[in-house]
Amino acid sequence: MKNFALIGAAGYIAVRHMQAIKETGNNLIAALDKFDSVGIIDSYFPDADFFTEFERFDRHIDKLRHNENKSIDYVSICTPNYLHDSHIRFALKQHADAICEKPMVLNPWNVDALAEVEKETGQKINNILQLRLHPNIIKLKKEVESAPKDKIFDIDLTYLTSRGRWYSISWKGDIQKAGGVATNIGVHFFDMLTWIFGDVKENIVHISETEKAAGFLKLEKANVRWFLSVDYKNIPENIKKTGQRIYRSITVDGKEIEFSGGFTDLHTLSYQEILKGNGFGLKDVKPTIQTVYEIRNASPVGLKGDYHPLLKK
Repeated sequence: MKNFALIGAAGYIAVRHMQAIKETGNNLIAALDKFDSVGIIDSYFPDADFFTEFERFDRHIDKLRHNENKSIDYVSICTPNYLHDSHIRFALKQHADAICEKPMVLNPWNVDALAEVEKETGQKINNILQLRLHPNIIKLKKEVESAPKDKIFDIDLTYLTSRGRWYSISWKGDIQKAGGVATNIGVHFFDMLTWIFGDVKENIVHISETEKAAGFLKLEKANVRWFLSVDYKNIPENIKKTGQRIYRSITVDGKEIEFSGGFTDLHTLSYQEILKGNGFGLKDVKPTIQTVYEIRNASPVGLKGDYHPLLKK
């Protein structure tokens, strides 16, 4: 049984980490969040110590480090994007491995700096990239690998997930804290696509706004038109009529890739692989961190060239 600490216990994604810790037969020793709406902990680890102040949490974890039975083996990080770097460093300096939600960091040079901390401490940083573990995504990767070497696939990536007015007020609406729409809601899709279709050869941004972004990626084996938005107005009318506020689609050569189901257990599967030493590390995440950094800092070219078909509307 491994001992875990959790930073960011009040966030919506934290419960998946609690479930994964529980289902892999491990123990949550301590949790931290400045918000105290964390009653969900009782469903998994009612005996976990809870803190709302980092300083007291830091002191507690440091004390545990000198207790052979309660020292922390892993720190799970579910905090806002801009805090990941700091909390990863905290974990490693406490002689624990880190398990961090995506994006691991906001800038590519942060990855290089964390590699130095890994080297200094001898600890490991793991990123949750659960799409790489999805059965249908793995199946697609195998199909691409078996295709003719000169085959170039045409892909449309569409992820429209409506958010209310709270979004722009929260840290997620602050580009300095979240990294913008492409980073905040798109990073795991870009990771999945480059994992399957190869490195980015060309990166064009057509639209870059607070609530939406769209562009074109030329990969080694694919041309990708992508559109990401948190604005309800961008949801197609036929989807609105069903009462849905989310539209997610990936087509490869016009064929829809179904991956809406099967998400429930992917965090647990991620933890199983991490515990076996097969987690996704810094080398895995850096290419996509570079991609979203370039998108965030690009000058949009407008609606010209090969842009996403929904932009025509």
